This record gives sequence, structure tokens and C-alpha cells, in this order.
Amino acid sequence: MDITTLVDSLRHRVQELEALNAKLSSQLAVCRCHQQQDKTEDSSVSSDNSVEKSGKSSFQSKNTTKEKVKGKLPGYDTRIMNHHSKRYVALKVMYFGQRFYGFAAEAQMDPTIESEIFKALEKTRLLIGDKKESHYSRCGRTDKGVSAVGQVIALYLRSNLKEACEISEDPSNQEQYEGEIDYVRVLNRVLPDDIRVFGWCPVPLGFSARFSCLSREYYYLFWGENLNFLAMETAGRKFVGEHDFRNFCKMDALNVHNYRRKITSFAISPCDLRFEGNQLWAFKIKGSAFLWHQVRCMVAVLLLIGQGHESPDVIDALLDTDRIPRKPQYGMAPEIPLVLQSCEFEGLKFTCSSDARQALRIHLAHECRNYHLQAAIFNEALRCCFPVEKGAEDHRSLDNGTMKKKSSHVPLMSRPTEPSYEERRAKLNTRACRLKSL
Repeated sequence: MDITTLVDSLRHRVQELEALNAKLSSQLAVCRCHQQQDKTEDSSVSSDNSVEKSGKSSFQSKNTTKEKVKGKLPGYDTRIMNHHSKRYVALKVMYFGQRFYGFAAEAQMDPTIESEIFKALEKTRLLIGDKKESHYSRCGRTDKGVSAVGQVIALYLRSNLKEACEISEDPSNQEQYEGEIDYVRVLNRVLPDDIRVFGWCPVPLGFSARFSCLSREYYYLFWGENLNFLAMETAGRKFVGEHDFRNFCKMDALNVHNYRRKITSFAISPCDLRFEGNQLWAFKIKGSAFLWHQVRCMVAVLLLIGQGHESPDVIDALLDTDRIPRKPQYGMAPEIPLVLQSCEFEGLKFTCSSDARQALRIHLAHECRNYHLQAAIFNEALRCCFPVEKGAEDHRSLDNGTMKKKSSHVPLMSRPTEPSYEERRAKLNTRACRLKSL
């Protein structure tokens, strides 16, 4: 059995275990619902008996209850929501990532998109239990500054349907949307302006936003001035297929041991935007999954090829990890132009009410106008500034929209290299043995 078959088998087993775990947790939640209801009824009967026996005792009990509620006003305990009906849903999310420290809240930096989403879920009382109890999963873990218009997350949310927690959802059944909470409208009312929910969809038990995803597509925006598009297209097509991308990522030898990924499509397309005659373009890269910083590393090398610094053949060399086991040192492309465009799932159909859709359209149009106004102000400042001294262009060049000093290019194959995967693992093993001996 080769390593690829073994990895696929383990991934399939993980999905089966997650499905079983979700099913058992749902059954447990139903049991807790009935237990909570029984406790509430017993408490009500006990309270009635107390009132009959002593009015004074009842008065003191009410005062005590008020004091307890007053102490919890700043927030709420999600555990008290467990007696509500719930359903497992997927949410389609967009965000403008410039001010965030990435998507995941585990980064120990604030704000993150994930932390803002959970604040909104708590504020709207939609969250059932904590993150683990809600069986939360996310499709892509985008980094600091990266945006998305098609991110997908999945978790249990409070539901209006009484039996929602006991059924296996069928996304094609339109009756499941009737009478449900308008998740899009409710969440978008409290989310920050740069985060919006586009739609929601009921999903079956065992669904994972990460492992159930069939493909992910990223866009990378760039200005096309002085770039060789034929060379970039030739180079980009070399990425298509299954390859070892260890020379096109930030290696995490501690947690990642398989660096083979499959790219299913690559394209370069113009965008509907120009600035001073310079056309905005987009690399469109689609694949089943991506490594850490993989797209930004791929784009960095493509731009070097477009600028004439490297040949398209350098892609073949870097993908040949037997020949080039150590990644040459080169900088990644900037994070701001990167967008998680879409995440593909089988059978998912996201829905959005007409009211929520109209509010979303108004909000996005308002944000677009605001950014155009900001661009107009910077454009006016650009026109009013002193002209560049004659001859200054000889010492500077416009590099994809940023002014940089010209410097002699060092070919990638001639640069210092990073440690190989095997060297990193050997170092980690040595460190682990040293710690065990202490």
C-alpha cells in the first residue's frame, strides 16, 4: 500500500468517525432536552408548593433569582441553550480581511473573522454550546489580510423547528427552509461591516466544512502593466495536476507530512477595473486542497516569470523535489490581493430570504461607494502632489502597483535554500529525544 492510498484511507476513516460522533452527540442532545424539560417541570411544581406554604419564602426566592440574573447580564452561558431545538447548518461567509489577523481564532491575536462570527452568534442567541459542542468546522483557514467571498463554516444553531435535532437534513428538500430562523438577516444585523453571511443551508450529520469540500478556488488580483502574460500562462499550466508543492509553501514539518496536492485548473482573466490605463487581472487557481501559503508562493514565482526574471521552466525544476529537495529563499506575494473565491460541496444549495438579500445588496453597494470615495481622495492627492523629477524613473520601476528600487535579480536556482523536509524532521526528532532524556 503506497502512502497516497494510506492517507486516503485514513481520511475516509476520519470522516466516518466524525459522522458517528455527530450522530451520537445529536442523540445525547435530545436526551438532555428531555431531562432539562423534566427539571423545569419539577422546579415549577416545587415552586407552586412553596408559594402555598409560605409567601415570605417565595418573595425571598424571587429576590435571589433577580440577583442571579442581574449578575449574568453582560453575557450568557451557551449551556442554557441546550434545551432548545437545533439543526446542523452550513453558512456561506464573505469578509474583507485587511484588518483581521486571519480567519482562525486560535491565532491568539484579535480581531479574527472567526472571533467576530462567534460574538455575533452569541449576541443573537443562536449558538448551542461552545465551539466543540456545536461541532464547528471551517472550509479554509485564511491568513492575515486574506479576504473571501465564498468561505463556508458548519455548526449547530438554534432552530424554530421542534424536531430539527433528530433528523438527517436533505439540502434539496425546500420544506426544511420554511418557518426557520432567517439566519442571514439575523446575523448580518450584528456583524461588522466587513463580514457578511451570504446564505445558509441545512446539512446532514457527518458533514464537515473541511473534509466534505470537493474543491477550493482562489483569486489573486494584480496589475498587468509590463508583464509577459504568455510566459505566465505557460508557467501556470505546469501547476495543473498532482504534484509535490513543498517548494511552493511554508513548510510545517511538525504537522504536515504529505505535500502532494492536486491543482485542477489555472487561468488568468481580466477584471472590470482599470487605473490610469493599467488593467487589473486575476490568477484563478482551483484545487482540492492547499498547503500553508501555497497560493502566495505560486503567485510570487509567476510574477517573477512575468517580469522576465525567470523562465517558465523554473516551475518544472521546483516541482521536481528529487532534484530540488530544498526550497530556494524567495518572498511570498502580498496577502491583500488574495481572495478565497469559492468552496465546492456536493448537493449544497445556499438560500437567503428576499429581505435579507435586499439588505445585503444595499450594504455591499454602500461599502463599494465608500471605497470608491476613498480611492477618489487618494487619486486627487496623487494628482496634486509634486511631479516626479526627470530621470527618477531610471532608478525606480513600478512593480505590480508599488514603487521599488531596481536591484539585480538573483536567479532562484542560485539562491540560498531552506532546510529540506527530511532535515527539519531530523532536527525535530533530535529535540524530542533530548527532551525525553531530561
